[in-house]
Amino acid sequence: MQAHLQLLAQYNKHMNKQLFALAEQLTPEQRAEDRGAFFGSVMGTLNHILVGDLIWLSRLAEHPIQPAALGFLRSTELPTRLDQTLFSELHQLWQERQIVDSALEGLVEELSDTDLSYRLTYQNTQGMLACRETGALLLHLFNHQTHHRGQLTTLYSQFGLDVGVTDLLVLIPSHA
Repeated sequence: MQAHLQLLAQYNKHMNKQLFALAEQLTPEQRAEDRGAFFGSVMGTLNHILVGDLIWLSRLAEHPIQPAALGFLRSTELPTRLDQTLFSELHQLWQERQIVDSALEGLVEELSDTDLSYRLTYQNTQGMLACRETGALLLHLFNHQTHHRGQLTTLYSQFGLDVGVTDLLVLIPSHA
């Protein structure tokens, strides 16, 4: 499981770099334009992905091993709403995105298979208690990112931008 999560963390970092580079090709007005996506705009969607990551990472920080990779959360203001705009400027959002992506890579390096099977109890955004295995929660986090990055690829194509290859296969070594 850890090896798969490491691959997903690398893919996450790779795709975020690719999608932020495309966002730089848009004007601030284009990035903010409501295009009918779940979170409206390119900036709304980029912010939401970060919001989701921060919410999940704050829950995962409660794991008994107290992951060192998540220490940055102590000085990070956590979001309170799923549609919250954490940063209105792309460069600020990109800076925080890189911090979170590095933390995700560090987290999956820290967690052993035993740690990944630990059942973490947390409150969801509606205040309801839930309990799930840590590894499954990380899979959900990465799947959530992929879902919304797919929406970003549609938004970019509406602006005439080619996202390029988005398949995970680009990071999986070939054994031919």
